[in-house]
Amino acid sequence: MLKPAVVCVGYNRPASLLRLLGSLEKADYKNDDTVLIISLDKSDSKECEETAQAFEWTHGTKRVVTHDRNLGLKAHVLECFAYAEEYGSVILLEDDLICSPGYYEYAAAALSFADKYPMIAGVSLYDHRFNVFLREPFEKISDGFDNYYMQFAQSWGQAVTKEMWLDFKQYLADHDGCDLRCKGMPDEVAAWGEGSWLKYHIRYLIDSNRYFLYPRESHTTNFMAFGEHSDKPNRDLQVTLSGPIRRELLFSDPSSSMAVYDAFFENVKLDHPADLYGLKHREGKLDGERFYSTEALSYKVDKTYALEMRPFESNITEDIEGRGIFLYDPSKSGPKPKKTGDRISYFFRGMSMKKAYGYVGEKIR
Repeated sequence: MLKPAVVCVGYNRPASLLRLLGSLEKADYKNDDTVLIISLDKSDSKECEETAQAFEWTHGTKRVVTHDRNLGLKAHVLECFAYAEEYGSVILLEDDLICSPGYYEYAAAALSFADKYPMIAGVSLYDHRFNVFLREPFEKISDGFDNYYMQFAQSWGQAVTKEMWLDFKQYLADHDGCDLRCKGMPDEVAAWGEGSWLKYHIRYLIDSNRYFLYPRESHTTNFMAFGEHSDKPNRDLQVTLSGPIRRELLFSDPSSSMAVYDAFFENVKLDHPADLYGLKHREGKLDGERFYSTEALSYKVDKTYALEMRPFESNITEDIEGRGIFLYDPSKSGPKPKKTGDRISYFFRGMSMKKAYGYVGEKIR
C-alpha cells in the first residue's frame, strides 16, 4: 500500500487553511507516520504562516514551506506536485477544501490500485455531482464498484504517484502555451487562462487516452472561497462528504468498467458517441458519426428512447421506449423530432413556476 504525503496549497486564506487542516487532523490514518506539507505562496500577510506553524499535527511529520516571492497558483501547484518525486506519491489539497474522515485511506488504496494500470493518470477525491459546463446534474451508471472514470483531471482534491506526475510534467513542458482546442476538449476548458494548469492536465488525458479514477462518494468538498480563481464564495460545488471507510474498497478495471466518461461528462462505453447534454453538437465535435442526443435536431432519426431512467444512458442500455433520446444519423437530414421528455423536468424534480421564480429572484438579488 502506498503512503502518500499530504500537501496543502495555501495562499492568503488563513481561516480556510485552518478549516482544511482541522479536517485532516480528525481523519483516519493507519499509522502515525504521515507526512504533512503546508506550502504557502508569498503574501503580504503573515496570518497563513502563523496558522500553519501553530497547527498541531499528531499523525506524523509536519513541514511548513514558505516562498520569498509570489509564484501564482499555477506555478505553486506544479511545485507541490513535484513532492511526488521525493515521497513517491502525494495527495494535493487546495485550501478551500475540507476532507472526509476516510480521505487518506481512499487515496492510498486507489493509488495502489491505479499504479497497476497505465490508463489511470491520477485519483480524484472529489465526486462531481453536476456537469460543470452546463450546471446540470451528473449521475453515473452503477456497476458495483467504489469508483468511476473521467477524462477530466481534478483540482478539488487529487492524488498522483511519482510516475503519474513525471508523465504529466513532461507533457506540460512540451505543450505549455499551445492551443489546446481539439475534438475531445470542451471549448470552455481550452479557453481557460494561462494561470490554469488544469486545462493542460485535461488535454494530456485526452491526448494520451488516460483517465482519472473518481470516487462514488466524495472525500472532499469545495467551499469555492474568495481567492485567485473565485471572486465570491459559491455553494454550487458543495457535495456530500463520505464518512469513515468501514469495508474493503473495490475498484474497477478501466478497460472493462461501464462507468467511463469523457471530458464532456458523457459515457464513452455506449455503441455510439453520446451527446446527451448537447454540448458536443453545439461545439461541432461529432465529425458526422451517428450519435445519441436529447436535442431535437434536423437529422434522420434511427431510433428513439425514453428520458425516464437515471442516469441518461440507462434508457439506452435498457432499451426503454420513448421519445426523449434520439439516435441520429447526421449524414442524412430529417425533420426535427417531437419530444415527449426534456432535460429540465428530468433533472429538476419537483420544479414549479413558483419555485422557478423564487430561484431567479434569489440569483438576481
